[in-house]
Order: sequence, then C-alpha cells, then structure tokens
Amino acid sequence: MAERRWWIAVAVLAVVAAYALFVPWFTDIDDRLTDFAVARQAPSGQHWFGTDAAGRDLFVRIAAAIRVSLLVAIGSALLATVLGTLVGTLAALAGGWTDRLVMRVADTTNALPHLLLGIVIVALFRGSVPAVVLSIGLTHWVQVARVVRAEALSLREREYLSAARLAGASRGHLLLRHLLPAVAPQAVIAVVLLLPHAVWHESTLSFLGFGLPPHAPSLGTLLAEARGSLLLGGWWTLAFPAGVLVVATVAVAVAGSALRALLIPPKPTKVVS
Repeated sequence: MAERRWWIAVAVLAVVAAYALFVPWFTDIDDRLTDFAVARQAPSGQHWFGTDAAGRDLFVRIAAAIRVSLLVAIGSALLATVLGTLVGTLAALAGGWTDRLVMRVADTTNALPHLLLGIVIVALFRGSVPAVVLSIGLTHWVQVARVVRAEALSLREREYLSAARLAGASRGHLLLRHLLPAVAPQAVIAVVLLLPHAVWHESTLSFLGFGLPPHAPSLGTLLAEARGSLLLGGWWTLAFPAGVLVVATVAVAVAGSALRALLIPPKPTKVVS
C-alpha cells in the first residue's frame, strides 16, 4: 500500500515539475510582461489560466512561481535537516550537560512563534531569497534534532559502538563512521516531510508581504495579488495558484509518509499470551 501511494505521489509531483520546468521551453510569453489591454481576462484558449490585474499570463506566471517556491522550500528543508541532524547527533554523542543545554535551546526555539520569528529574520533582508530560506531553516530544525537525537541515543548503547570506544575511537570517528550513516534515513525523510511545510511557510510570508518581491513571483505573492482581482470577480487569479499549491504540497506529504513506511517499517509488536 505504501509503495502504491509513493508511486502515485511521485507521478503527481513529476507532472507539477514538468509543468514548472518545461513551460518556458514551449512558450515565448514573458511572465513579467504586462499588458493592461488584456487585464483580468477569464481562462480561454489563448490564456489557459486567465490573466492577472496587470495582464500577465497566469499559466506562465504560475510555472515561474512554482520554480521559485520549490527552490526556497528545498533550500530551507535541507538547511533545517542538516542543522537538526548535526545538533541531534552531537547532543546524543556528547551527553551530560551538553545534551541538556542543547535540548533547552531547542525547547526555547520551539516555544517561539515560528511565523513571528521568520518575519523578524526576513525583515532584516527584505525581498531576499537567502533570507527567506534562512528564516524557515532556523525555525524548523528542532523537530529534526529531537528525532535524530532519540535515534542516536538508542544507537549509542549498541555493542559495536561500545567496542569502538574501547578501541580508542574518537568522537569524530564515531560521529562520521557510525552515527551519521545510521540516522541518514531519518534525515532523508525529514527533508521530504519538511518540503510541504516550507512551501506553506514561504507562501504565508509572501502573502503577508514579508517574503519575496512581486518581480520574483512565488505562489504566496500570486495569492496576495489575487485579493484585489477576487473582489472584481477574477476567481481564476486565486483558484489556479491555490489549486497548484494544494496539489503540490499534498503530493509531497503523501510521498513523505509513504517513504517513511518504506525506509523505516514499523517494529513488530510482541504478543503476550
């Protein structure tokens, strides 16, 4: 069942990715080109997704927005996963007061409102893609660190690690040769599961006006621009960006859930007679 859901989700993501990547190859329409003579036109054979308030073709503009949103999401998910994996494994390996201190920092970070903290970070570098990536990555590493730390703590007591310590292996050797390879499946799953959350987080920041500028369209900026057109009956300016956002994030979430079931099968439960 998990394998079937995985292939369905991958197929949907492949269609979305093909749409985002290949639209520029098959059309000569510039997504930044404005033409007020065709502003707010409903979907038609000439403009499949209609046009926005500035007369820009939404079919092409949404493809560009997907590329930007996925770039931000992948970058922030990788940053959060790398940071969380390193923090979790180092805390488990060090133990003692270092582990307690790291976990208190993680608890403090998790207690802060992620959106508010992201707005503060992005506000320092308004309209910058690296700032958006940094804001999402620095607010979403905690859960990864906790999962990886729990896995590393269980691995730390294994016999082969105890033997390596008795043989004089350094902490760096234990980290690079044993702990990090062992928690790699958890890290891969964390990247996939963080992607939809990162897309929604970036969309929220851009919708509120703290994310990317309009000339670098993301799904969030398109949704923000749709507010004015929606009041004038331009339902397509909201429906198509929102539909693509929901389809892409649900497909990634399903793929991540299926990947977790494939890489980390549930442990068998003991039946007590």
